[in-house]
Amino acid sequence: MEQEKSVDTDEGNSPKDTTTTTSSTLKRDASAIYQPKTTTNSNGKENDNDNNDDSDQPQKKRKISSDEDRTENEKSNVKGKNDDEGIVNTKPPFGDDKNEGEGGTDKSAQKDESNAASNNVSGSGVGKELTLATTKETTAATQEKLKQNVPNGNPYDSLKYMMVTNDGKPESLIKLVALKSLFSKQLPKMPRAYIARLVFDRRHVSLAILNENPATKDTDEEVIGSICYRPFYDMKFAEIAFCAVNASHQVKGYGTKLMNLVKREGARTGIEYFITYADNYAIGYFKKQGFSKSIAMPKGRYQGLIKDYDGGTMMECYVHPSIDYTRIPEMLAAQREFILSRIRLKAQSTKVYPPLPKDWNPKLEGASRGNEAAARALAIPGMLEAGWTMADLLSATGQGKDLDRAKNALKSELLSIVRKVEEQQYSWPFREPVDTTEVKDYLDVIKEPIDLSTIDKRIRKGDHYRSKKMLYADLMLMVNNCKLYNEEGSTYTQCARNLETYLKGLFANL
Repeated sequence: MEQEKSVDTDEGNSPKDTTTTTSSTLKRDASAIYQPKTTTNSNGKENDNDNNDDSDQPQKKRKISSDEDRTENEKSNVKGKNDDEGIVNTKPPFGDDKNEGEGGTDKSAQKDESNAASNNVSGSGVGKELTLATTKETTAATQEKLKQNVPNGNPYDSLKYMMVTNDGKPESLIKLVALKSLFSKQLPKMPRAYIARLVFDRRHVSLAILNENPATKDTDEEVIGSICYRPFYDMKFAEIAFCAVNASHQVKGYGTKLMNLVKREGARTGIEYFITYADNYAIGYFKKQGFSKSIAMPKGRYQGLIKDYDGGTMMECYVHPSIDYTRIPEMLAAQREFILSRIRLKAQSTKVYPPLPKDWNPKLEGASRGNEAAARALAIPGMLEAGWTMADLLSATGQGKDLDRAKNALKSELLSIVRKVEEQQYSWPFREPVDTTEVKDYLDVIKEPIDLSTIDKRIRKGDHYRSKKMLYADLMLMVNNCKLYNEEGSTYTQCARNLETYLKGLFANL
């Protein structure tokens, strides 16, 4: 395929320097692609002669390839591109070829979310969050408001996209050639032969967003972005192999649109989980798309079907069957409208109070001089009805801020003292509470047990210790408890005496 080689050579340029292949060229390439010969077995099923790994049964479990099968070319592809290139290359799914690349995840179109933030909701927690928006109680009037809340309509309604598989048809092969070219350009660290093998593999499915410009039809530029994945329908999961957006269409929200379209297609075909291997550059992108490092899918469903790659992080996204991920803006608008309608039922913000008279002088009984300003504000009609409290007003005043600063300074000082005590070599018996399951009579002797970890928790809580004196009292109580329970001359008693001497020196200025 001489023409294909020349196209690959051009791909070494900048991602934005995209080479456009004419329609006739793609058709020649597509017709020249090797297609596996098929034979018909006794059951009437077609078998690939060149692929003996049960390609017609993608759901069947197989053994994981050994580490010796991975080539140096695979291991060199774990690192992704820098963050500014906005491209995702996920870990490749399972295959039998020894040259199967271990492509890490090149960072995806993370910047896409800046223009499609309203679309960026996915993952297992969305179902509960959007329950109110999907109930049957939504009225026709609310639906009309939803359309008004989405100024330009749903962005997915104007997208042109298609599912592409290697079904042997010329039009499908033309699109697959364009996908191979896209992934090769945007994922230069991946072996091109490996990309071609997975893209043209009949077990893989690709979703492609297409350019509506007629001038780009059947050219490389027709594909705006694509996600290639391999579904395992019997196990109800799929592994994403590649995800990329054309350099000339990045930072336009296509990364999020691609993922949401794939999720919708997955839910339609019974897929419950999407999994992928991501490197450090792409973890942020996948998190924004609802993926998590915590794998909830039972290991038995994917073990033996996919490879475990070194240098990559396995991530998973649950696909809720009742959520249309392309309608997230409408659902969020419905949820917002519902919450606001409930607020309006109880809110009194529409009530208008008359202006205060010039001689208004409220009675401030029980208010100290420091709280006088807050008390006067609280006495204004409507303040209590609006939910304001004295604590809220004090925290908003300069005096309240000064108190917070003093409290934080004391907290830092007390924590520093506890750290110093813990660092002493004779403080080891006091670092954790006494285990009363082993020392059963401890609470019969000691009525107020205390230890350094308990003191640390009290300090961090912020309300227990109001001065260094109170901390010193608890530390001395801890020492005296040890001397009371243990016999004179024991190791514990000796540690208590050494700590007592140290504490007296530490708090000598009290």
